Amino acid sequence: MAARKVSLRIMLPLLALAALAGITHWWFVGRFVQSTDDAYVRADMSAITPRVGGELLAVHVVDNQSVHKGDVLVEIDPRDYAARLANARAAVAAAQAAIRANSAQLTLQRSNIEQARATVSAAQADQVRLEKDWNRADELVRDGVATHQRLDTALAAYKSGDANVARAVAGFQAAQDQVAALQAEGARLKSQLDAQKSMADLAQIDLDATTLRAPIDGAVGDLAARVGERVAPGTRLLSLVPLQLVYVEANFKETQLSRMAVGQTARVKVDAFPGRSVSGHIDSFSPASGAEWSLLPPQNATGNFIKVVQRVSVRIALDVDPELRGRLRPGMSVVATVDTRSAASAAQPQVSAR
Repeated sequence: MAARKVSLRIMLPLLALAALAGITHWWFVGRFVQSTDDAYVRADMSAITPRVGGELLAVHVVDNQSVHKGDVLVEIDPRDYAARLANARAAVAAAQAAIRANSAQLTLQRSNIEQARATVSAAQADQVRLEKDWNRADELVRDGVATHQRLDTALAAYKSGDANVARAVAGFQAAQDQVAALQAEGARLKSQLDAQKSMADLAQIDLDATTLRAPIDGAVGDLAARVGERVAPGTRLLSLVPLQLVYVEANFKETQLSRMAVGQTARVKVDAFPGRSVSGHIDSFSPASGAEWSLLPPQNATGNFIKVVQRVSVRIALDVDPELRGRLRPGMSVVATVDTRSAASAAQPQVSAR
């Protein structure tokens, strides 16, 4: 009994000290720390899909291979697209030739206008001469020196000259109108040339798209491309995972967000690497709870209602040390802990625009 009393005398103060230490730790630390194990490593993976269809000639990568931006991944048979480009370029050349021909016709027509102007001047000068001859013949007839036949001939010649002037003026006007028509045709041909050049540019883009290159640095995953397979535009051929740019998506309860703010420090423990932790900070908040993104969002306005605490996704940017860089894989489970003391008076959480 005496030993038991001594043991109690020792244990009770120790328990009291432990309880006091726990309460002190909670008051100064624990109440400011929010943690969740509903958290996973994520990455903004790129799905590689072709913009053109065709037969796969070569696949230059294998699963799990690391590639750099610009590396060739897959090649599609380019022959159809090369032929379309050649056809488009031929159409451009034909349109350019038509424009040159139109320009030559316009130059020739301006020469025709000058010729028509000269014809008008000649016809008008001849008409003046014929008018004088007619007047002279009329005077001679009145004086009895010439016959009426000469007067009739002079009058006929004068009227013919008048008709020649009218014909020359009409030809001059027609030549000027032809210039306007050629200019309008030139404008149409230039528009057609622009359209043909656009078609050639599109054909060049399609031809270039037969070679698929890596848009980012990353590792190849979910490789579905096989040599000889015929693919359609938009077919998923592979994915690129940027292992150097992973982050954590932590789903905190809505009741844990009251003191969280962008920029607060975080610690992440990765299940795959026990005893190791990664530092980071809050990058952004989801604009809605996870339930809003579900296939069938809850309709709480109908039927019986049971309140369920919702979870909101919080994106945590990681400061990965060199030893773990490239070893974290999207989908890995982690435990995320956020220390809200670093910004306890911060404004309301900012939502991500992603």
